[in-house]
Amino acid sequence: MKKKASTLFLTAMLLLAACSADQTESSPAATTSVAPVVTVSTSPSASPTPTVAPTPTPTPSPTPTAPVQEAVQKTYHMNKNYDIVPNDSNGNKKVVLLTFDDGPKEQAMNQSLIDILNKHKAKAIFFMNGYRIKQKPELVKLVHESGNIIGNHAWDHENLKDMTNDKIDKQVDDVQKIVKEITGLTPQFFRPPFGSGNDYLKSKVKNNKMLYMTWSNGSLDWDMTNKNNDSNKVIENVMQQLHNGSNILMHELPWTVIALDSLLTKLEEKGYTFVDPNAIELEMR
Repeated sequence: MKKKASTLFLTAMLLLAACSADQTESSPAATTSVAPVVTVSTSPSASPTPTVAPTPTPTPSPTPTAPVQEAVQKTYHMNKNYDIVPNDSNGNKKVVLLTFDDGPKEQAMNQSLIDILNKHKAKAIFFMNGYRIKQKPELVKLVHESGNIIGNHAWDHENLKDMTNDKIDKQVDDVQKIVKEITGLTPQFFRPPFGSGNDYLKSKVKNNKMLYMTWSNGSLDWDMTNKNNDSNKVIENVMQQLHNGSNILMHELPWTVIALDSLLTKLEEKGYTFVDPNAIELEMR
């Protein structure tokens, strides 16, 4: 009897254990869950709080100014024949002055003339008409910034000789004004259209602190219509008239551009150099 009771007790204990195991396996609370590892980044306490720099107020662009030109010693003057002469009797007499009239016309021509002058380390006076300046002020600036000189050739390409004094004043003054507006400088050289002027015009020019000039060596490049616009003829005309101090008249014309490099080379081969217009006094002697 005692043996039977022990057996029943053991069996009951096994059944209880089995039930307890089933509940443990099926209980959600008993399920092992692995919590995700969260890395918390903390800023070092020593780091300062970043500050936002204030947006700078834009500074307005300065008004463009004319390029600074180095002072050139006045070592030459112009005589009454419009030749260029050294102030020192022992100075270099084999010089020529290069000038181009009736511009500005086209950028390609101006740039080509500038490039050729640079190649020969030469500078020239570009005598410009006011009505053309008004049409293409950017070309005035191009010539000026290249280191060449802007000359006053009157507002219109008309004969000033028989104009009234009031009209002459306007023809001269309006060019002075517009060139000053574009370059910051007023012209210092004046050449009348057709080389034609009168006493009042000469006095007017002098009062404007300009040097009045025509020329002493004409290329006749303006008269090429009956010569097939022959650039060789331009060279021939200049070389036939060549002399010490030649004040050479040329124009902004396609055949002159073609002729220029060869012409300057021939002048150099003859021993001539190109006077810097800035070295010429503004008083005729």
